[in-house]
Amino acid sequence: MKFNKIIYPIIASFLLVFTACESIVEEDHLSNTNTVEGVQLKAENTTQGGNEIKIEMLTPGITGHFNYIIGKALTDRATILFPVMGTFNFTYKGSLGAELFEKKVAVTIDKLDHPVPPEWGALLGTDAVAGKTWIFDQNGTPDNLWWFMSAPNNPAGSMGAWWNAGGTCCPPSDANGKMHFDLNGDANYVHYENTSATGTKGTFILNPEGKTLTINDSKMLGYAAGNKDGVYTIVSLTANKMVLYLNNNETNGTGWTFVFRPE
Repeated sequence: MKFNKIIYPIIASFLLVFTACESIVEEDHLSNTNTVEGVQLKAENTTQGGNEIKIEMLTPGITGHFNYIIGKALTDRATILFPVMGTFNFTYKGSLGAELFEKKVAVTIDKLDHPVPPEWGALLGTDAVAGKTWIFDQNGTPDNLWWFMSAPNNPAGSMGAWWNAGGTCCPPSDANGKMHFDLNGDANYVHYENTSATGTKGTFILNPEGKTLTINDSKMLGYAAGNKDGVYTIVSLTANKMVLYLNNNETNGTGWTFVFRPE
């Protein structure tokens, strides 16, 4: 009985303390620290109209990143070289605290006063926002090389045809299709199976230094001999001709070469 007389008050005390603590617990709620209108972004040329651009997110307490169309800046401030001329909208994607937001800032580039790889201008043309359309470089003759099997793992031998599939036998289903590249808000890519088809939209990554062109969420023209990863080696890329190569295409286990010209 003495034990019960002691233990019961102790239990009652614990219950009282627990109940009192529970009554003052409050849930934490996220709240915005600013508004979209209050977020200040800045994009300016480091020289008058030049292609070196300094981008900044000036508002404290905001987290996120810049998407400057051909890449991302994961810090609030970055200096980039943009490879083409025109007016472009860079996007800041971030959080106000309780909600996500996007906000754009425009920049105009009138001259390429800092060196950039010429492949960008070759791929996109003189107006990168409008972009450029490419088709197979075929002329209707059997000896024309525009989509053909080639040696595996040998970009230097990419123009040596093992089997001229496009010219002599079995052209791809999209032989008369086209593909379009532009920088209208993003690195946009569209594949058209033929002249009347609805386009399949995706994005592209041009890596002149690494000599690769990658297609995401769509198909390269001539995809019947392509790879699922969408990564192609650039053999050559000029304003009038683009030659791409696969070291080991999934369909045949050989190399494969694709030759394009502007529409």
